[in-house]
Amino acid sequence: MPYTPQTWADNNGTYPLSAARMTVMENGIQAATATAELAVNLTLNQQTVTSYTLLLSDRNKMVEMNNASANTVTVPLNSAQAFPIGAQVTILQSSTGQTTIASTAGVTVNGTPGLKLRTQWSSATLVKRGTDIWVAIGDLVA
Repeated sequence: MPYTPQTWADNNGTYPLSAARMTVMENGIQAATATAELAVNLTLNQQTVTSYTLLLSDRNKMVEMNNASANTVTVPLNSAQAFPIGAQVTILQSSTGQTTIASTAGVTVNGTPGLKLRTQWSSATLVKRGTDIWVAIGDLVA
């Protein structure tokens, strides 16, 4: 939904706010609107490689692993890619090669019954729960 600038005044409408203050307010509203629109539309990051390590830019995206060979998505250390706690990344296996979620040494990824996507078109969402602690929730197998 596009933002339409408004005329700003104090409570009784007799003292308009300064142009500088209105600009600050309008810039804040536009930034919030852009952030809200990003949250609604999931962006895809399509990968055809057999080994992919998550990047901070994958936050709130779907990483699509499209490879007929077995492939791995690796969760990096916080010191390498500082995802904020609560960050989410969805992994989609869109081809026949089974996708495994792995972790760099020092990172824990919890999931049950395992950390492999079950079959083509299976997906799992990774959620960061602590500095180097994640949980995988989705269509997983051992």
